[in-house]
Amino acid sequence: MSERALRGTRLGATSYETDSGIDLAPRQDIDYVCANGHQFTMPFSLEAEVPPAWECRVCGAQALRRDGAAPEEKSSKPVRTHWDMLLERRSLAELEEVLAERLGVLRGGGIPFAVAAAMAAAPARAADTGEGPGEQGGASRPALAAAGRSAAKKSAGKGVKAAPATKTTARPTRKAPAKSPAAKSAAER
Repeated sequence: MSERALRGTRLGATSYETDSGIDLAPRQDIDYVCANGHQFTMPFSLEAEVPPAWECRVCGAQALRRDGAAPEEKSSKPVRTHWDMLLERRSLAELEEVLAERLGVLRGGGIPFAVAAAMAAAPARAADTGEGPGEQGGASRPALAAAGRSAAKKSAGKGVKAAPATKTTARPTRKAPAKSPAAKSAAER
Protein backbone atom coordinates (compact mmCIF):
# COMPACT_ATOMS: atom_id res chain seq x y z
CA MET A 1 0.00 0.00 0.00
CA SER A 2 1.12 3.48 -0.56
CA GLU A 3 1.83 5.86 2.27
CA ARG A 4 -1.21 7.91 1.37
CA ALA A 5 -3.53 4.90 1.81
CA LEU A 6 -2.28 4.25 5.36
CA ARG A 7 -2.41 7.86 6.52
CA GLY A 8 -5.14 8.45 9.05
CA THR A 9 -5.68 4.78 9.90
CA ARG A 10 -5.04 3.13 13.22
CA LEU A 11 -2.08 0.94 12.48
CA GLY A 12 -2.12 -2.13 14.64
CA ALA A 13 -5.73 -1.62 15.70
CA THR A 14 -7.28 -3.06 12.56
CA SER A 15 -6.05 -5.79 10.29
CA TYR A 16 -6.08 -5.50 6.50
CA GLU A 17 -5.92 -9.27 6.03
CA THR A 18 -8.99 -11.18 4.90
CA ASP A 19 -10.25 -14.58 6.03
CA SER A 20 -10.31 -15.98 2.52
CA GLY A 21 -8.22 -19.11 2.04
CA ILE A 22 -7.85 -19.81 5.77
CA ASP A 23 -8.92 -23.18 7.18
CA LEU A 24 -10.29 -22.84 10.72
CA ALA A 25 -9.81 -25.56 13.31
CA PRO A 26 -12.58 -28.16 13.29
CA ARG A 27 -15.33 -27.18 15.73
CA GLN A 28 -18.35 -28.61 17.45
CA ASP A 29 -21.39 -26.75 18.73
CA ILE A 30 -22.59 -27.70 22.21
CA ASP A 31 -26.07 -26.73 23.46
CA TYR A 32 -26.55 -25.55 27.05
CA VAL A 33 -29.78 -24.97 29.02
CA CYS A 34 -29.95 -23.05 32.30
CA ALA A 35 -32.42 -23.57 35.16
CA ASN A 36 -34.40 -20.49 33.99
CA GLY A 37 -35.06 -22.06 30.58
CA HIS A 38 -32.52 -20.05 28.52
CA GLN A 39 -30.93 -22.03 25.69
CA PHE A 40 -27.69 -21.12 23.91
CA THR A 41 -24.97 -22.75 21.85
CA MET A 42 -21.22 -22.53 22.43
CA PRO A 43 -18.58 -23.46 19.84
CA PHE A 44 -15.68 -25.66 21.01
CA SER A 45 -12.74 -27.23 19.23
CA LEU A 46 -13.02 -30.95 18.51
CA GLU A 47 -9.84 -31.47 20.54
CA ALA A 48 -11.05 -29.49 23.57
CA GLU A 49 -12.50 -31.08 26.68
CA VAL A 50 -16.09 -29.85 26.77
CA PRO A 51 -17.21 -28.65 30.22
CA PRO A 52 -20.48 -30.12 31.56
CA ALA A 53 -21.60 -26.69 32.87
CA TRP A 54 -21.30 -23.13 31.52
CA GLU A 55 -22.45 -19.71 32.71
CA CYS A 56 -25.72 -18.63 31.09
CA ARG A 57 -25.31 -15.72 28.69
CA VAL A 58 -28.65 -14.19 29.69
CA CYS A 59 -28.98 -14.51 33.48
CA GLY A 60 -25.56 -15.73 34.63
CA ALA A 61 -26.90 -18.89 36.27
CA GLN A 62 -25.20 -22.25 35.81
CA ALA A 63 -26.32 -23.89 32.57
CA LEU A 64 -25.92 -27.63 31.97
CA ARG A 65 -25.27 -29.43 28.70
CA ARG A 66 -28.47 -30.47 27.04
CA ASP A 67 -27.17 -34.00 26.38
CA GLY A 68 -24.99 -34.34 29.50
CA ALA A 69 -25.36 -35.03 33.17
CA ALA A 70 -24.66 -32.73 36.10
CA PRO A 71 -21.04 -31.70 36.61
CA GLU A 72 -18.92 -33.79 38.97
CA GLU A 73 -17.93 -32.16 42.23
CA LYS A 74 -14.15 -31.98 42.54
CA SER A 75 -12.74 -33.22 45.79
CA SER A 76 -10.55 -30.50 47.23
CA LYS A 77 -7.82 -30.80 49.82
CA PRO A 78 -8.51 -29.08 53.12
CA VAL A 79 -6.82 -25.70 53.44
CA ARG A 80 -3.47 -25.79 55.27
CA THR A 81 -3.45 -23.31 58.11
CA HIS A 82 -0.42 -21.77 59.80
CA TRP A 83 -0.93 -24.17 62.71
CA ASP A 84 -0.84 -27.17 60.35
CA MET A 85 2.41 -25.98 58.79
CA LEU A 86 3.91 -25.36 62.24
CA LEU A 87 3.00 -28.88 63.32
CA GLU A 88 4.79 -30.23 60.24
CA ARG A 89 8.04 -28.65 61.49
CA ARG A 90 7.79 -29.16 65.27
CA SER A 91 6.09 -31.50 67.73
CA LEU A 92 3.76 -30.29 70.48
CA ALA A 93 6.45 -30.96 73.12
CA GLU A 94 8.93 -28.73 71.24
CA LEU A 95 6.32 -25.99 70.88
CA GLU A 96 5.55 -26.10 74.63
CA GLU A 97 9.28 -25.79 75.37
CA VAL A 98 9.69 -22.77 73.04
CA LEU A 99 6.62 -21.11 74.55
CA ALA A 100 7.90 -21.59 78.10
CA GLU A 101 11.30 -20.16 77.12
CA ARG A 102 9.84 -17.03 75.49
CA LEU A 103 7.44 -16.42 78.40
CA GLY A 104 10.40 -16.67 80.80
CA VAL A 105 12.28 -14.02 78.81
CA LEU A 106 9.29 -11.67 78.81
CA ARG A 107 8.58 -12.15 82.52
CA GLY A 108 12.25 -11.70 83.39
CA GLY A 109 12.47 -8.13 82.18
CA GLY A 110 11.61 -8.20 78.53
CA ILE A 111 13.67 -8.48 75.43
CA PRO A 112 16.79 -6.27 75.30
CA PHE A 113 16.33 -5.65 71.60
CA ALA A 114 13.11 -3.75 72.32
CA VAL A 115 15.07 -1.36 74.56
CA ALA A 116 17.66 -0.87 71.81
CA ALA A 117 14.88 -0.13 69.33
CA ALA A 118 13.37 2.42 71.75
CA MET A 119 16.78 4.09 72.04
CA ALA A 120 17.10 4.30 68.28
CA ALA A 121 13.63 5.83 67.97
CA ALA A 122 14.25 8.43 70.72
CA PRO A 123 16.03 11.03 68.49
CA ALA A 124 13.23 10.89 65.93
CA ARG A 125 10.59 11.19 68.64
CA ALA A 126 12.41 14.16 70.23
CA ALA A 127 12.71 15.92 66.87
CA ASP A 128 9.01 15.38 66.11
CA THR A 129 7.83 16.77 69.45
CA GLY A 130 10.42 19.56 69.68
CA GLU A 131 11.65 18.22 72.99
CA GLY A 132 15.27 17.62 73.74
CA PRO A 133 16.70 14.99 76.05
CA GLY A 134 15.76 15.41 79.68
CA GLU A 135 12.72 17.58 78.95
CA GLN A 136 9.18 16.63 79.80
CA GLY A 137 7.35 14.14 77.63
CA GLY A 138 9.89 11.36 77.28
CA ALA A 139 12.77 9.54 78.89
CA SER A 140 16.18 11.08 78.57
CA ARG A 141 18.83 9.39 76.48
CA PRO A 142 20.99 8.51 79.51
CA ALA A 143 17.96 6.89 81.17
CA LEU A 144 17.26 4.85 78.03
CA ALA A 145 20.91 3.85 77.77
CA ALA A 146 20.91 2.76 81.42
CA ALA A 147 17.75 0.74 80.81
CA GLY A 148 19.42 -0.92 77.83
CA ARG A 149 22.52 -1.79 79.87
CA SER A 150 20.48 -3.22 82.76
CA ALA A 151 18.40 -5.33 80.35
CA ALA A 152 21.61 -6.55 78.70
CA LYS A 153 23.03 -7.56 82.13
CA LYS A 154 19.83 -9.46 82.98
CA SER A 155 19.85 -11.34 79.70
CA ALA A 156 23.60 -12.05 79.78
CA GLY A 157 23.13 -14.91 82.21
CA LYS A 158 20.30 -16.37 80.13
CA GLY A 159 22.27 -16.87 76.94
CA VAL A 160 20.56 -14.04 75.06
CA LYS A 161 22.91 -11.74 73.22
CA ALA A 162 22.09 -8.06 73.60
CA ALA A 163 22.56 -5.41 70.96
CA PRO A 164 25.42 -3.02 71.76
CA ALA A 165 24.32 0.36 73.08
CA THR A 166 25.53 3.27 70.96
CA LYS A 167 26.17 6.75 72.26
CA THR A 168 24.51 9.51 70.28
CA THR A 169 23.59 13.06 71.11
CA ALA A 170 20.32 14.70 70.22
CA ARG A 171 20.49 17.98 68.33
CA PRO A 172 18.33 20.78 69.70
CA THR A 173 15.78 22.15 67.28
CA ARG A 174 15.82 25.86 66.43
CA LYS A 175 12.74 27.90 65.81
CA ALA A 176 12.77 30.68 63.23
CA PRO A 177 12.54 34.16 64.77
CA ALA A 178 9.19 35.85 64.34
CA LYS A 179 9.13 38.79 61.92
CA SER A 180 7.98 42.12 63.15
CA PRO A 181 5.02 43.83 61.43
CA ALA A 182 7.40 46.46 59.99
CA ALA A 183 9.64 43.77 58.49
CA LYS A 184 6.61 42.00 56.99
CA SER A 185 5.37 45.17 55.28
CA ALA A 186 8.87 45.92 53.97
CA ALA A 187 9.12 42.40 52.53
CA GLU A 188 5.74 42.75 50.81
CA ARG A 189 6.84 45.96 48.98
